[in-house]
Amino acid sequence: MSNLVTGLHHVTAISSEAQGNLDFYGGVLGLRLVKKTINFDAPDIYHLYYGNEKGSPGTILTFFPFPGIQKGRKGKGQLTVTSFSIPDNSIDYWLKRLTKFHVKHEKPAPRFEDELYIYLEDNDGLGLELVANKRDERPGFTYGNIPKQFAIKGFYGITLSEEGYEKTASILTDQMDHLLIAEKGNRFRYSAGGQPSGFVDILCKPEGLRGEGGSGIVHHVAFATANETTQLKAREKLVNRGYNVTPVIDREYFHSIYFREPGGVLFEIATVPPGFAIDEEPAHLGEALKLPPWEEHNRKILERILPPIHLDLKRFED
Repeated sequence: MSNLVTGLHHVTAISSEAQGNLDFYGGVLGLRLVKKTINFDAPDIYHLYYGNEKGSPGTILTFFPFPGIQKGRKGKGQLTVTSFSIPDNSIDYWLKRLTKFHVKHEKPAPRFEDELYIYLEDNDGLGLELVANKRDERPGFTYGNIPKQFAIKGFYGITLSEEGYEKTASILTDQMDHLLIAEKGNRFRYSAGGQPSGFVDILCKPEGLRGEGGSGIVHHVAFATANETTQLKAREKLVNRGYNVTPVIDREYFHSIYFREPGGVLFEIATVPPGFAIDEEPAHLGEALKLPPWEEHNRKILERILPPIHLDLKRFED
């Protein structure tokens, strides 16, 4: 029987300001802006999606930019690090680039057997990693502003900071098709497919403070499922185990269900189809403001409210 949950779909975080967010992720990191739309639950706020060339699940980091929002605090009960996969020969390139653009980062460090990572933070303090490894065969952005031999390939994985690992591990393994594939110290790694694109690390930090919401904090993490049928089966499994799962919600580019895992992190299971090309040609993803049908009559109002944003790639050349 094939897995109902196949890996990561996207991660969604809170930022304080849209233009700075676009400059960092589209400019410094060289990700593609694959969709510029609105927060469906707060339409006066952008929802910005960054990913690979095609906007593939497993590469998508999204943001709700709330101007003026207070800074959050990373801690227990949160997804505290989102890790991107980079080619194994690109560490020196990225160290120089992060230094050039004054990005807060740490020295490269090894982890497990075959990965070397750089920890960094964006303008709002969101925890990120660039993980160099030989196993990821996905191509990077072939025509972006980062040379393709150094370009980010997509997600490597995520880190959940928890009081303990057992309850969260149980939902991953018993309900969401993950297996324990590695452990060291207080870090336990799970995967639904064994590939460097959807690793879920649980970091046990019983001594730490609980996290608080705000800018620089992840709002939720979405796991991928093949289609609406597999999503409903995954939902049924969770409900049967007593989890409070939302009905299916139409997010235009995927369908979603949401629930809290035992440690407090908001989990989503999102369908792979229909994808980001349903309302834009693949070559023009992210160029226009896209609104859901029920907000089109408010387009003029929203275009006045939302601050204009533009990426000047010349500012971010090597």
